[in-house]
Amino acid sequence: MKYLQKLGKALMLPVSVMPICGLLMGLGYCLCPAAMQGGEIAGIWAEIGYFLIRAGGALIDHIAWLFAIGVGIGMSENNDGTGAIAALVSWLMIITLLNVETVKTLIPSAAEDSSRILAFTRIENPFIGILSGIIGSVCYNRFHGTKLPDWLSFFSGKRAVAIVAGLASVVIAFALLLIWPLLFSGLTALGRGIEQLGPAGAGLYAFLNRLLIPFGLHHALNNVFWFDTIGLGDLTHFWAGETSADVTWSLGMYMSGFFPCMMFGVPGAALAMLRSAKPERKKAAAGILLSSALCAFVCGVTEPFEFAFMFLAPALYAVYALLYGIISFVTVVSGFRGGFSFSAGVTDLFFSSTLPAAAKTWLIIPLGLLSFALFYGIFRFMIVKWNMKTPGREDAAPAETGAAVTGNPDGKYADMARIILRGLGGPENILSIDNCITRLRLEIRDMSRVDESVIRSSGAAGVIRPGKNALQIVIGTTVQFVADELKQLCGPQAAVPAPGQNGGEKTNDGPKQAVPAPASGTYRRVTPQDLIFGLPAVFPDGDSFDYVITEQTGIHARPAGEIVKIVKQYDCKVTAEAGGKTVAADSVIELMSLGAAEGTRITFRASGPDGPQALAALYQYVKEKL
Repeated sequence: MKYLQKLGKALMLPVSVMPICGLLMGLGYCLCPAAMQGGEIAGIWAEIGYFLIRAGGALIDHIAWLFAIGVGIGMSENNDGTGAIAALVSWLMIITLLNVETVKTLIPSAAEDSSRILAFTRIENPFIGILSGIIGSVCYNRFHGTKLPDWLSFFSGKRAVAIVAGLASVVIAFALLLIWPLLFSGLTALGRGIEQLGPAGAGLYAFLNRLLIPFGLHHALNNVFWFDTIGLGDLTHFWAGETSADVTWSLGMYMSGFFPCMMFGVPGAALAMLRSAKPERKKAAAGILLSSALCAFVCGVTEPFEFAFMFLAPALYAVYALLYGIISFVTVVSGFRGGFSFSAGVTDLFFSSTLPAAAKTWLIIPLGLLSFALFYGIFRFMIVKWNMKTPGREDAAPAETGAAVTGNPDGKYADMARIILRGLGGPENILSIDNCITRLRLEIRDMSRVDESVIRSSGAAGVIRPGKNALQIVIGTTVQFVADELKQLCGPQAAVPAPGQNGGEKTNDGPKQAVPAPASGTYRRVTPQDLIFGLPAVFPDGDSFDYVITEQTGIHARPAGEIVKIVKQYDCKVTAEAGGKTVAADSVIELMSLGAAEGTRITFRASGPDGPQALAALYQYVKEKL
């Protein structure tokens, strides 16, 4: 589940470029009606419009490439671009090895199997793009620290990643040669089954889409209906300027129902929650609910609203998903057709209204009013009748409620970050900080130190615990500013894994092996010359060794974290000294405060029962890494 949630976050990167498609193509069709109605494209404005249409279509037409690269970088440790290169290598390998001509050559009998050939004509799809991204990121996470013999050292480290990804893709392409037709048939059966239900199928899809959001599985469902994975592609065909006459379904039916729900239904539900809030909590609830409603109306981002109550009142969320299904059914039956490139807000509705598949967009007003009334009435009734814990009705939070939204606009994110940091248990309890479009994504050292009531008092819409060490805080579309402030408050330590952890995942280099204590004998101080020529080293209890750093980046976050990890394996006290300053070697922040760059002489000292073993392990590490 945690992996799927991480995948969902990675998919937001390519999806976030889609609004530019809607903007360019919407303006383009407005300036150049001939592009959708036929006729000569003449005149400067028509030519500009056509130019914009082609520009927006460049992204829509190659969305699978964006998924491959976006997932490749989004799921790689530290979002390293090497994962994106590896994903692109994987994508090119797979689509080349599985194109129709290659398949016919390898399996001549396939030419007589129309269903199998159809599957491979659809191989350049977002599903394969996502698979390629996963291959690229997994290869990066596993092999970017690979060390090869000296005669192959040029291909060590990150250079090995794309090579491994290419080899892995050959194997996976061979497996897909047999598996893809079966998988394609299953996806096709699902999509066509729902398609045959007509408007009821659109309602069922909308219901499942909302119901799967807490688990991050709605992305997989969207790929079947929005993109051209199995031949549907409601979104891609809509923005390509086609109409229902060009496809086998009513074009736009799998997007249209989201508009009245997001633009009007969410504000209606938010108003019901606000009116149901406790008098002393209304001001704090208004900050969350009104901003969430506005965000849903303008750009169709509903996560801040949904996560504000889905875990507090799951039964209410199930009804919320059901209302999406009902409204979508009514919307499709009414003949309203709109499309979105990002999500179903007024911005996308405006720009999609000029596309040829758009129809009866004026119906958004009566459909919107119906949605507002249904969402408001049902939410108000259920909240009051069963005393549901929606925003403003939770148990009282600490006295600092709302503190994050007071003060000047530039300072509110810093205030919010400070309160969140207190609720997280301080900087030392945070292993990593990241964010998606609306949520902070954190790795926590000790979950027992997290106080959700304090976090919520910052103005956060919700707190989610998807894993043992994973924590997500729903902020909204301003999450990037809060994340930046939180990173500043935590300093470099927030990017460093705890000993034995790597953001809750296994480290790439595998578990560190304890280095046995040196044999008894004459102990002496190790010099830089010893390190260069590889002379044996022994360390007495309480002694030390010196080392001159040759690595250009010096002791930054990652090596500091590794040093701390090594030190904490042993029963002893270890210090590091550089430039006349001595610090504890079991603290990332203190190690980094040395400012030990290339050319710095650093001394490690150890005292305690395991001193020799600790120094031996440190010696091995700095010799290889620093």
